[in-house]
Amino acid sequence: MLGGYFEYYFGYIWILVPGLILGFWAQMKVKSTYAKYSRVENKRGITGAQTAKYILEGYGIDIPVERIGGTLTDHYDPSSRVLRLSSGVYDGTDVAALGVAAHEVGHAIQHNRGYAPLSIRNGFYPLCAIGDQFGPYLVLIGIMIGGAGSFSYYIMMAGIILFAFAVFFSLVTLPVEFDASNRAIKILDKGGFLDQEELDGAKKVLSAAALTYVAAAVSAILTLLRLLMLAQRRRD
Repeated sequence: MLGGYFEYYFGYIWILVPGLILGFWAQMKVKSTYAKYSRVENKRGITGAQTAKYILEGYGIDIPVERIGGTLTDHYDPSSRVLRLSSGVYDGTDVAALGVAAHEVGHAIQHNRGYAPLSIRNGFYPLCAIGDQFGPYLVLIGIMIGGAGSFSYYIMMAGIILFAFAVFFSLVTLPVEFDASNRAIKILDKGGFLDQEELDGAKKVLSAAALTYVAAAVSAILTLLRLLMLAQRRRD
């Protein structure tokens, strides 16, 4: 009988395929683009960390810039107000490093200026994390309860509502990331950090990175749609 429950749960699995394909392609795109432009040195010879510090100082933002391990693990932590750059970006003097560093500084500028989508995303993050982790499990519990009664359906709908917050998080992340990249390119251009040819490379790196967020949003929407279809099937 347990096998029947899982067979039911994996129904409509085909609807997730486009998101999986898009996600795989986006990951390959960002890795190849980053690898390409991590071999192109900027003519000024400055590092990602120096770039980040120069920009932060220019905007009057006094936060530390720290080195962390990993690759493409760069992020701005709004809770502790710290900018963390992976070793390759922190010490890198390549076009990719400067683009990524400036992008993360863009998030710090957003936070400093009260950029609304970032504030909304940060405020809803705890609930979104809970929805992403537990929403699908509630749907599975509703399936395992069995029967076509309203109780199992309501359990499933509770899980779907929770997961909807995760979808919301993915969607509100898009303007946050796009805006940070736009800020980064403008700053790198106006500040003279990169010449036009180098700037084109930085744009390609950040555009490729943006695809991963688009893929995540598409996958989240498709997952939500599938869960709704499962719930409808339970109600029927």
